[in-house]
Amino acid sequence: MTVSSKDLELYLNAFLDSSQYQDYAPNGLQVQGRSMIRRIATGVTASLAFLDAALEWGADAVLVHHGYFWKNEARPITGQRYARLRTLLQNDLNLFAYHLPLDAHPEVGNNAQLAHRLGLIAQGRFGEGGLGWIGQLPQPVPLKQWLPVITQALNRPPLVLGNQDVQVQRVAWCTGAAQNLFAEAIEHGVQVYISGEVSESTQHLAVESAVVYLAAGHHATERYGVQALGAHIAQQFGVEHQFIDIENPV
Repeated sequence: MTVSSKDLELYLNAFLDSSQYQDYAPNGLQVQGRSMIRRIATGVTASLAFLDAALEWGADAVLVHHGYFWKNEARPITGQRYARLRTLLQNDLNLFAYHLPLDAHPEVGNNAQLAHRLGLIAQGRFGEGGLGWIGQLPQPVPLKQWLPVITQALNRPPLVLGNQDVQVQRVAWCTGAAQNLFAEAIEHGVQVYISGEVSESTQHLAVESAVVYLAAGHHATERYGVQALGAHIAQQFGVEHQFIDIENPV
């Protein structure tokens, strides 16, 4: 079966409620390709390696979390930007990208999917736009016992800042580069905060607050939302879907 690129964009914009977000890049159809879509490839970032892999699979469209045209980017289409856009345009390949809407969605969002994989029960949100999530494990566990679960779920060990000899039940999290929400998470009485990236000052805040910070990887924490969204699209429209993971250690 197929779906038109226009119908898919309208559906995704409504499903993800993208109009409510003041984002760092445009959400929706960023580069127009062929009008009808039979195969859609999903991935975290629209890198050249990802585009090449999607084309090799035979994709008509790609859907990613990190697309193009970010604020404060240089405008000239040269170098890396030219190579990526040329690949899309020469192959009539649609590029869909959703950033904050995909982080926040209650079902297929990055935070919702991370919670599912780590066994967290979501109970509330915090931070601007409710991007930070708060919840708990079904029962308290020693952090050292929970760390292997995280490592297995994300295919990489997290960087642990703070005291590892703690019992964990109440947890806050926000995927990607959300170290700026750590201080606010601490105010909610959590034992652990999880994000993807980390800053130099995070170490001191973790030690002084006695709240553990887990830097679990920007790419690793955000590879599951777009997979879930792709599976949802496949079910909704009967198109073929494949997630393509271009490994990234960050």
